Amino acid sequence: MTASPRTLNSDKLEASQVDLVESLPTGGGGLAKRIIPCLDVKDGRTVKGVNFVDLRDAGDPVELAWQYSQQGADELVFLDITATHERRKTMAELVKAVARQINIPFTIGGGINEITDADILLNSGADKISINSAAVRNPGLVNELAAAFGKQFVVVAVDTKSVNGKNLVHLNGGRIPTGIETEQWIKEVEDRGAGEILLTSMDHDGTKGGFDNILLKKINYSLSIPLIASGGAGNVQHFIDVFQQTNVDAALAASVFHYGEILIPNLKAKLKQQNIEARI
Repeated sequence: MTASPRTLNSDKLEASQVDLVESLPTGGGGLAKRIIPCLDVKDGRTVKGVNFVDLRDAGDPVELAWQYSQQGADELVFLDITATHERRKTMAELVKAVARQINIPFTIGGGINEITDADILLNSGADKISINSAAVRNPGLVNELAAAFGKQFVVVAVDTKSVNGKNLVHLNGGRIPTGIETEQWIKEVEDRGAGEILLTSMDHDGTKGGFDNILLKKINYSLSIPLIASGGAGNVQHFIDVFQQTNVDAALAASVFHYGEILIPNLKAKLKQQNIEARI
């Protein structure tokens, strides 16, 4: 199915662009590091659990989006984990509501299996779309989305878990192993046209023990597109460590922001103190 051309408000497009450094010690890390709250949405509410289970309510997603935009978040990611046939309509309505409230870029993921799904969400106001399991099941979807909308609109999310010493891609919130090596898969989707990678360590997710900096550094070194670190944020030092040790472009977290354990203005001030460039 042919997608309609996508045009973005110029100020939102400018805000979503990544500043690249001419020479980097690793990967594609940018000048200004991005702080990205992630909102898992189920049945219209923000939820959070450990390793995607034992979910508890974390608030209204539109209200949280507005709060984060006011606090200085650089971007937002919404992940729809609702398992209903009404998903497409529900998420389009959420996107429209969020777009009316905030002026920072946001990405929508979950349930995007074809061009039509992405077209609806992008034209409802999302800045980028994220695909995960759908890309593994149909790798050509990455090519199709990049060709239809431009690679800058396509984020490929990867859930990785260590199995017998190997980092393997997992599906369905880390519950289904694929046997595909994470580094190999990320390189493939970059070649297919992904504009950004969102890498979640399922071994670290929800533990608040810090990001998987060893893996992130290894992956980022081989990438020429931006990498977002996800899984394990528990305190401000974890953000400092991931930027200093891996040079990723952005760090994503959920519960520490939702429950007020870390305030974004304080986090950015601490990053500045460590000479880590962040937009204030």
